Amino acid sequence: MTVTASATSRAARILSRPITLNGLTVPNRIAMAPMTRMFSPGGVPGEDVRSYYARRAAAGVGLIVTEGTYVGHESAGNSSRVPRFHGEEQLAGWAKVAEDVHAAGGTIVPQLWHIGMVREQGQNPFPDAPAMGPSGLVTAGAEPTGKAMTQTDLDDVVAAFATAAADAERIGFDGVELHGAHGYLLDQFLWEGTNRRTDAYGGDPVARTKFAAEIVAAVRAAVSPEFPVIFRYSQWKQQDYTARLAGTPGELEAILTPLAEAGVDVFHASTRRYWLPEFDGSDLNLAGWTKKITGKQVITVGSVGLDGDFIGAFQGEGSPVKGIDNLLDRLEAEEFDMVAVGRALLQDPEWAAKVLAGRLDELAPYDAQAVKTLS
Repeated sequence: MTVTASATSRAARILSRPITLNGLTVPNRIAMAPMTRMFSPGGVPGEDVRSYYARRAAAGVGLIVTEGTYVGHESAGNSSRVPRFHGEEQLAGWAKVAEDVHAAGGTIVPQLWHIGMVREQGQNPFPDAPAMGPSGLVTAGAEPTGKAMTQTDLDDVVAAFATAAADAERIGFDGVELHGAHGYLLDQFLWEGTNRRTDAYGGDPVARTKFAAEIVAAVRAAVSPEFPVIFRYSQWKQQDYTARLAGTPGELEAILTPLAEAGVDVFHASTRRYWLPEFDGSDLNLAGWTKKITGKQVITVGSVGLDGDFIGAFQGEGSPVKGIDNLLDRLEAEEFDMVAVGRALLQDPEWAAKVLAGRLDELAPYDAQAVKTLS
């Protein structure tokens, strides 16, 4: 791959610009996307997790979004090796992660997570707690296999997110990201396929947003006004890659507006391929539409640095490095404000440094074996 000096300087010029997210100044436009790694026995991030994130910050990633971390609710997770964001030992481990990332020159936010009905799949460290969701459904068209959440359940989960956010600020993180994507609990409320409630939390798109908006508002109230609150959402679900929250820009506006009004500072719009248009009649991707609708800052994500989509790459299909000209064009046009890099950055901790220096020929194709270690 031949890289010209002008291409090198363009990447550096566009990606190296600092950006302020509420009260946080991020040194550049590159974020690390959250990726579940399962290297935290007992939910405690150790030295290897610290080094994993710090290496990427030292190599030029401006904002680290951690892997999903379980909030302090008994039904939040299904693995004893996924980190938790509650408990004295767990939070002490995360405080050291934040300290190391800061020492390396980066900024960091934890992704706060409740998996909802997905919890019934796989290992479960809390066997006496029921899988729960808006209607007890894992996916659209399925029979209920879990508990439909009561008002007490809803209030408890809201409180768990707020407590985790307050803890994040207390132990030195720079903001928080709320996981509202990919078919997990918050997304189960947003999606009509899994939300069949007939109370105030179900029905039209605005009603289905009520629970997530309550979590955002509680988090916003639990942290300082300048502390950034990021909300990640997606159209696709791990249970259904073709699912859509919104079929039109108007439907998307109905979902996003209550979240923005509740206190979201930044939206993180997750797609499988960032370069694809979201709706007919416009080249804007999901992040671009999100920014246009809400006026909020937006992070785009979806197979950045890969020719194929990230699902294929994750499953071991070979993916050569994709050029970033299209990405730079969209950033320069302010379609979105930041870009999150996932598998490409997992494969190569030096991805940001190499891209900023124009050393694209040094980037290796993604290898699914990369998920087996914390390189």
